[in-house]
Amino acid sequence: QVQLVESGGGLVQAGGSLSLSCAASGRTISSYPMGWFRQAPGKEREFVAAISWSGGSTSVADSVKGRFTISRDYAKNTVYLQMNSLKSEDTAVYYCAAGRTMSPSIDNYFAWGQGTQVTVSS
Repeated sequence: QVQLVESGGGLVQAGGSLSLSCAASGRTISSYPMGWFRQAPGKEREFVAAISWSGGSTSVADSVKGRFTISRDYAKNTVYLQMNSLKSEDTAVYYCAAGRTMSPSIDNYFAWGQGTQVTVSS
């Protein structure tokens, strides 16, 4: 069973950067595609980015393309989300998840972290 814990969220001014981490325990995540999602108040959870089990393929939502980068460190059993040029509309709780494929569908992901709050002030 995989347990995921996100960290790195916080308050940042628009135009700033944050780096989120998702540390896994319980078992290795090296064979799973991993994803990041976010949920703003009053909105549905939405796909942000995903990375293949090999790390050789990534996918990001159009809303964050060119600003957010997903990566993974197999030795640390950790996945990262580097967020640059942050905007107020990026404010949300960010979740990492382990998936069966890189699909952006929430139903594809079987293990979730508790989330970390990111607040971007304008």
